[in-house]
Amino acid sequence: MATRRTTMRSRTGTKLYAVRDESGKFKDIQTYKRAHAADMRHTSKAEKVAAQGPIEKKVRKAADDAVKSVKSSVRGAVAAVQRAAKRAVKQVASPPPEGKRTRKKAAKKTTRKPAVKTTVKKAAKKTS
Repeated sequence: MATRRTTMRSRTGTKLYAVRDESGKFKDIQTYKRAHAADMRHTSKAEKVAAQGPIEKKVRKAADDAVKSVKSSVRGAVAAVQRAAKRAVKQVASPPPEGKRTRKKAAKKTTRKPAVKTTVKKAAKKTS
């Protein structure tokens, strides 16, 4: 938003532009010469639009629409990745409770004899 400038003169007689903030204090003071030159270097949005022809306007609108659609699809992808990451963190942090079958399987595996002992016993039976 454009801010209004107050014009004043310095002790030497140079014209000044002063910009005040909401409380009334000086926010920025520039010489008229510098401020005017900066304004002339800047082209406003209205001037840019007026300088464009009908084809340029159509191309600009199509480009803007393409950028908007890409941004929205990227936002959707980012949101999906974030949701998946949250789910993964929750699953790792608190795994689901084990069922009876998995507990029984784990119990069987721990109570079995080592494979070496069983093969030694089988070999001993065959020889006797």
